[in-house]
Amino acid sequence: MIRERVQASIDRCFALGIEQGLWTDAAASAYTVEESRREGQGDYATNLAMVVAGLEKRRPREVAESLLGLLIDASGVNSAESAAAEADNLFAKVEVAGPGFVNCFIRPEVWHSVIPEIRRQGAEYGRSQLGRGRKVLVEFVSANPTGPLSVGHGRQAVLGDAIARLLSATGYVVTREYYYNDAGRQMRVLGESVRARYLELLLWPFTFPEDGYQGEYIREIAQALVTEQGEALTTVTDYAPFTRKAEEVIFADINHTLARMGICFDNYYNERSLYQQGLVDDVVAALREKNLVYELDGALWFKTGELGLEQDRVIIKSSGEPTYRLPDIAYHREKFRRGYDWLVNIFGSDHIATIPDVLAGVKALGYDPERVSTVIHQFVTLVRDGKPIKMSTRKANFVTVDQLLAEVGVDATRFFFLMRKADSQLEFDLNLATRQSQENPVYYVQYAHARLCSVFRQAARQGLGSTSEVALDYGRLELAEELMLLRTMAAMPALLASAAQALEPHRLVFYLQDLAARFHGYYNRHRLIGDDPGLSRARLALAEALRVVLANGLKLIGVKAPEKM
Repeated sequence: MIRERVQASIDRCFALGIEQGLWTDAAASAYTVEESRREGQGDYATNLAMVVAGLEKRRPREVAESLLGLLIDASGVNSAESAAAEADNLFAKVEVAGPGFVNCFIRPEVWHSVIPEIRRQGAEYGRSQLGRGRKVLVEFVSANPTGPLSVGHGRQAVLGDAIARLLSATGYVVTREYYYNDAGRQMRVLGESVRARYLELLLWPFTFPEDGYQGEYIREIAQALVTEQGEALTTVTDYAPFTRKAEEVIFADINHTLARMGICFDNYYNERSLYQQGLVDDVVAALREKNLVYELDGALWFKTGELGLEQDRVIIKSSGEPTYRLPDIAYHREKFRRGYDWLVNIFGSDHIATIPDVLAGVKALGYDPERVSTVIHQFVTLVRDGKPIKMSTRKANFVTVDQLLAEVGVDATRFFFLMRKADSQLEFDLNLATRQSQENPVYYVQYAHARLCSVFRQAARQGLGSTSEVALDYGRLELAEELMLLRTMAAMPALLASAAQALEPHRLVFYLQDLAARFHGYYNRHRLIGDDPGLSRARLALAEALRVVLANGLKLIGVKAPEKM
């Protein structure tokens, strides 16, 4: 919208400067146009002059003055009349600041144009075709079916879902995938744990595995087997039937938990299928063909040292068991073979060490590692009454996502999980998340939407319903606070695009908090419905646009936009 118009105006002046011999085209793709962050420094600023000066060994302010002249001539700013027929009428003022920035002040009537645009687009406002239909696979959660989802899994689930929503909203075709492993040592220990509890419930002799799963859910699965099978499995020494039952129950529980949070998947991919289809063997054969593996001490090593990493890595142990790197490489190759343009992985911080090795494998197999993006999230610490809650997965005294949802609700859970950048440790304050006050961030944003809906109900009672654009005089919106609200709303499309590209949904959460705070401040100081019908209608149109933007933003992070609170 407006930012794009500012960019286009500066681009035109840059091209005009090349024609006039003011500078070369060397800076064509190097300069930027950004929103100004400080009050009094305009609405947008460009570093064009400093980039040109750096490339051409000139004084930045001298170049900036030349750009300023072109902008004034092209748009008629700082003067009574436009000097060009194609004047954009964007700028009220342009000026040189600091070492050579050019600050641009937008005309109020340009900001006013944001309202009818938002009203016209409605639920589509903020969306774009940035991705142009490119296919993206987002892999997240990917917890093995060994127990209920922990709060760490919960953060990853919400993070991955929000990223998928952002990508979909910006023109990408998104597939959500859950990758899991129902074989191997973890699943064997799970089966042995259930078998031990099954025998215990039937008063048969049992030995609980030393590293077994201790949770109450293990006993519940065992009780289900007792109910279904009676003593039929007491003489079965194979843990497989116990593992199958555990996987069935735990996966159902995981899917139920995810559904409660509004999260669903398009695909479930079992690591075992990589072996069954020979895809892991294919990777080993391909690496052998490229002379990128060798045998040492009975193990098979991947020559990652030749691919830019510090040392080579074992991909098959001397026991013949593959390390986790090998199936991960095969899985990424298989994803590329399915035709995806961009692979997005959401991993916990315990995966940091594996990523370079997998990317080296991707590159060795002929795929571009730049088409793989990995978001690493840090751990979650739950805090109650100012004190962290101690958790241990092995001892099964961890807080599950279901328990968290029962205590604070879906909206607070999702919002709080997205309040920090993924690679920052998250402190989840349970007391704050349940507080019904403006101190609670999710309550504060939702209350802004509910407050706006209340204004519309009041307007309807007074006969001030929806008004056509013809009857609205946006020129009545002249307060600095009103123009700042318009500027903030105008930034939403660019904000969503940048958040999607960077895979950083916390940017949208910050944006919603900022917009809600600006609205609450404005609402507390000014009457939206007053004695002046023209002003009231203009402010109601502003309020309608605000409601749309808040609702659209909340939907993208999977949080409800309530009409009453």
